[in-house]
Amino acid sequence: GTLVVAGHGLAFARRTGVATEMGRIGAALHELTSQRTPLQREIDRLVRVVASVGVLAATIVVVVYGLTKGSWLQGLLAGIATIMSMLPEEFPVVFTVFLALGAWKMSKRRVLARRSAVIEALGAATVIGVDKTGTLTMNRMSVMALIIDGHVHAMGPDSPEPQVLEVVRTGRLASPIRPFDPMDVAFVALAARFTIDEVDDSKLLREYTLSSDLLAVTHVWASDGDAVVASKGAPEAIADLCRMDESQRKAMMDHVQEAAENGQRVLGLARAVWPDSTKLPDDPRAFSFEFLGLACLQDPVRPNARDAIAMCAQAGVRIVMITGDYPGTALAIAREVGIESSAGCLTGAQLSEMSLTELDERVQSVNVFARMVPEQKLQLIRALKDNGEVVGMTGDGVNDAPALRAADIGIAMGLRGTDVARESADLVITDDDFASIAEGVRQGRGIFDNLRKAMAYIVAVHVSIFGMALLPLFVSDWPLVLLPIQLALLELVIDPACSIVFEAEQHDPRLMERPPRAVDKPIFGRQTMTIAVLQGVGLFVGVAAVYLWSVGSGDTSDQSRSLTFAALVFGNLALIVVNRSWRLSALRTFVERRNPMVKWILGATTSMLFILLFVPAVRDAFSFGPVGAVEIAICAGVAIACASWFEVLKAFGRRGMVSITTV
Repeated sequence: GTLVVAGHGLAFARRTGVATEMGRIGAALHELTSQRTPLQREIDRLVRVVASVGVLAATIVVVVYGLTKGSWLQGLLAGIATIMSMLPEEFPVVFTVFLALGAWKMSKRRVLARRSAVIEALGAATVIGVDKTGTLTMNRMSVMALIIDGHVHAMGPDSPEPQVLEVVRTGRLASPIRPFDPMDVAFVALAARFTIDEVDDSKLLREYTLSSDLLAVTHVWASDGDAVVASKGAPEAIADLCRMDESQRKAMMDHVQEAAENGQRVLGLARAVWPDSTKLPDDPRAFSFEFLGLACLQDPVRPNARDAIAMCAQAGVRIVMITGDYPGTALAIAREVGIESSAGCLTGAQLSEMSLTELDERVQSVNVFARMVPEQKLQLIRALKDNGEVVGMTGDGVNDAPALRAADIGIAMGLRGTDVARESADLVITDDDFASIAEGVRQGRGIFDNLRKAMAYIVAVHVSIFGMALLPLFVSDWPLVLLPIQLALLELVIDPACSIVFEAEQHDPRLMERPPRAVDKPIFGRQTMTIAVLQGVGLFVGVAAVYLWSVGSGDTSDQSRSLTFAALVFGNLALIVVNRSWRLSALRTFVERRNPMVKWILGATTSMLFILLFVPAVRDAFSFGPVGAVEIAICAGVAIACASWFEVLKAFGRRGMVSITTV
């Protein structure tokens, strides 16, 4: 996992394969398999159930038709029409199209979906765990002040005192030669400002890196005399290196707490000398460090972070901050951006010592987690999921990969994230900005709402078609209303095209005022399914009335079929118009919600219908009969009347007289 980009050296392989740290992470990823989203599972189940019922119904139709009317061929056609009317073949198509177009739209909002199916899950998220640095803040650090011997030295334009220069020099020596981390960059920039630069590749003897049990970085440099040792890190880690007694530690932590309450990140700095540069200890704790002081760094909060968090809070989405910073700093930033922090802060060390039961209880109220290492994110995710939460989790490092895979929605940082993190995540935020995550939640909810409206529309259409496929079975002299070729035209061309209108529908402005939907709440709740079925029954009644009127008027079978088909097509269009919003009237929806697909679909579908019915060659090919313009107008009027009852229901809903889900 390490790239050698310059220089030369010797490497010693202590482990290989799955025994390495990278191998351990790979094994953890292998054990965590991506699961299908609740919506995918529900659609799979719905298609299986409806398909089974459709096959059974078609078999019954064939047998009944053959026995009662004596025509098994016509019975077979009636059975095919029945199963075509019931099979929801549009569901998988519409689902795929909605998520694909939704992923494309979200990419314009700087959210890339690696698994499009997770988009709707993002709209159901109840908890989102976010990093502080770079996500809520700008990740542009600067050293604002140094605390030396209890005195605060602001980093202003004045010439610094010698002791300040010594602390700045130590901070530079404890930073990489070519830094990339913003914290290290801040120390390098401060040293350059005071013309301090003693860094040379050849002088670096050894680097003791940050570890979970010692949150400090130590560098050993060759000098004219003894080797110079510089260390910077968490104040408590520096206190351990300097072997502070209780009173010294308390005095230092008082200064740390004061700075942290102002939202500053505080690091301790220490210096040591080592007489024998050829024999360096394996543990930096062996050096005799002298405590030099504290550095207070400021990382400004992103301008839009507070508004984005407020939007999530209004939507019932709980934001959990996870950071490696000092608890006081984490709480200060949490208060600044509006994260609920009345329950205090939980540190990584405290989390590791808790039992699973205690952790499950604490994570219900605590929203700020400090001094966390990547491995502890996985513990946190499992505790949240044990409480029934739908968890989104951000991450950027290699060690974050298991947590990203374990979360319901893994969110990787695109700017500073590693390849492993991005490959393990479901979503990638290209600008590392929390506001993009909040916008993704809004988009996910909007996609789910529009998908639900499209599915309800498809159910309503299938109910009416199914009814018309069965109607002729009850009277021996009535012709088949719809032949398979006409059903194929209706369901494979017109219905999917009409569903695109709902995908292009603008999202409800009140979308983020609603709480997240329950993870086990189906796309077709009792109310949604009832309304969809009633709309289908209403359209069926109107189309059946047209059919009976045509048969009673002495029209031929082909003419009755033409009028019935026209009524169904106009009914489709009427259902689209009334279902664009379940809260606003159709007229207000046209005025307030711009949707360019509406006019195109209405125009294209009407034009196709007139070509089918009034161009003789096309009409004969589809077994339609000649009809007049007045009869077509009557079909359109009946279809509109059959869909208008829903407008009345919406009006009662706006007055609070009935309860209706607003989508």
